[in-house]
Amino acid sequence: MLRLGCAWLVVNGVLMAPEWIAAAVTDAAPVPWISLEATLLVGGLALLPKGRFSRRLAWAVSLSVVVVAAASFADLVFQVSLGRSLNLSLDLYLLNAVYRLAIGNSGPVRTLVGAGLMLLLSAGTVLGLVRLMNVPAGTEEKPAPPTPPTRLLATPVTRLGAGMIVASPLLGLAGLAQEAIGERFVTPSVSLLADQAALFRTTRAERVEFSAALNAPPPAVVESPDLLSHLDGRNVVVTYIESYGMAALEDPDFASVIRPRLEEAGARMEASGLGVVTGRLESPTLGGQSWYAHGSMISGLWLENQLRYELMLSSDRETLVDDFERAGYHTATVMPAITTAWPEATRLGFDSVYTSQNIPYDGPPFYWVTMPDQFTWSFLGQVLGEASVPLFVEVGMVSSHAPWTPTLPLLDWDRMEGGAAFEPHRRDGYPPEEMWWDVEVLRQAYAESLDYSLRAMTEFAERFLDDRTLLIVSGDHQAAPWIIGTEEPHVPVHVIARDPDLLEPFVEWGFRRGALPDPDVDPPRMDEFRAWFLRSFSGAR
Repeated sequence: MLRLGCAWLVVNGVLMAPEWIAAAVTDAAPVPWISLEATLLVGGLALLPKGRFSRRLAWAVSLSVVVVAAASFADLVFQVSLGRSLNLSLDLYLLNAVYRLAIGNSGPVRTLVGAGLMLLLSAGTVLGLVRLMNVPAGTEEKPAPPTPPTRLLATPVTRLGAGMIVASPLLGLAGLAQEAIGERFVTPSVSLLADQAALFRTTRAERVEFSAALNAPPPAVVESPDLLSHLDGRNVVVTYIESYGMAALEDPDFASVIRPRLEEAGARMEASGLGVVTGRLESPTLGGQSWYAHGSMISGLWLENQLRYELMLSSDRETLVDDFERAGYHTATVMPAITTAWPEATRLGFDSVYTSQNIPYDGPPFYWVTMPDQFTWSFLGQVLGEASVPLFVEVGMVSSHAPWTPTLPLLDWDRMEGGAAFEPHRRDGYPPEEMWWDVEVLRQAYAESLDYSLRAMTEFAERFLDDRTLLIVSGDHQAAPWIIGTEEPHVPVHVIARDPDLLEPFVEWGFRRGALPDPDVDPPRMDEFRAWFLRSFSGAR
C-alpha cells in the first residue's frame, strides 16, 4: 500500500510539475493539484497480478511518464520564450540551437554536466517508478495458505483497496464545488497528446497550402533597366537588431531608457545632415528564430515556422537578393552569429558571405555573442567604403541577443585593434547563470543592451553613411514574452539616408519622420516588404 501511495505521489508530481511552474510564471489561479492520469495509471497497475507482464507494463508506464513530462517542460519553455506551443513534428531541429546557445552562455563543461545530470535524473525517476509500481522479478510473494472463506478474498480485496487508496484524493475532494473540482483536476498527458495530434494534422495541411503559395506568381518584377532605378545605384543595407521589438518603446521600464536614446539619435543624425524616418512591421516570429523574419523580408512569403522556411529554401523561389542582382548589384550578407557552415546563404544567392569564420575579428566572444555590434558596424563600413559597384547587404547585429551581458562601452572607432581592444570588458557584468534567476535584472540588462546597439547604430550613421547608401534598420522580433510581458509581434524600423528622396516612399507607406514610429498606423507584415520595395523604387524618379 505504502509503495503504491508513493508511486502515485511521484507520478502525479512528475506530470504536474510543468503545470505548477506554468501557474507560478503566469500567476494563474486556481492552481491545479491532481493529474487524473496518475490516478488511473497507478491504480490500474495496482489491480494487476504481479508477473512478467505487469513488470513490462510498469517499465512502459514509467518511461512514458518521464517522456511526457519532458515534452511538457519543453512546451512550457516554448510558451514563455517563443510565445507558441512546441510542435514535435517541426521543432526537434532546435535541439542543436539550444545546445549551441548553452555552450555559448555557460561553456562546454557546464553544459555537458547539466545535460548529464538531467539524464541521470530521468533515468533515476524511471527506475524508481518501476520499483514502486511493481514488485521486482524474483520477489513475488508466495501464495498464502488456505484460510477460512472470509480470508479467501484477501488478495483481490487488497488489490482493489490499493487501487482505491491511490484514487482516494478524488473522494477527499468530493465536498468541493463542482467548478472547483474541474479546475483542480487536469489531464496533462491527454492534453499534450491531443495538442500534438492537432499540430501534426495542421502541419500536414500547411505543407499543401504553402506549396501552393510557393507556386503562385511572385511579386511583379520590373524588367531592367527600370528595376530599382529609383535608387540610382545607391547601396542598400538591411540591418536587423536582435530582439528589438516595440516593447522597448512601450513598456515603461524599457522606454525610460530607449525613447530618450532614440530622441537623441534623431537629433544627432539631423545635425549631421542625415534624414531618418521610422515605422513598424509585424514579425512572423517571437522570442527567437530570427531567420523567419529575415526570410520573410527578402522572399515576400510569410515564414512563421520551420516547415515554411525549409520549403522556401528547397524551392526555386526568387528573393530580394535576386532582384538586386538583376539590377546590377553585388549582394552580400554579414552574419557574425553564424559559426558553422551556412549553405542557406549559397541557396539564397549572395555573392559574398561574411560570418564569424571570415570576419577579421580578433577579440573575445561575449558568451553567445561572437563579436560586439560596434565591430560589426565598423566592418560593414569597411565593406561599403571598398565597394566599386552598388551593394545590397543584409546584416545581423547580435549584441542585444540573450543573455544581454555584458553591456559594453563604445570604443574609439579608429582604435578597436581588430577587436583586441574589447578584451578588458570580456567578463564585465553578471555571468548569465546568475542573472537569469532574476527577471528584473534581466529586464534591466535587456534595455541596456538595446541602448548599446542603438548608440552603435547612431555613431555608424554619423561616421560612415554618405549619400551613396540607404540604411534600413529593423528589429527582427520581440524578446521572450516572459521578459517583456507581451506577445505582440511588432518591431520598429528606422530608415536613414542623406538624400530625402530615398525616404519619401517610406513616409508614403506610413512611416513618420524622426526616430519614433507613429503608434496609430497599422503596421504591414514583413512579407509585404519585398513587393512594396520593388514597386516604390523601380521606374523613373
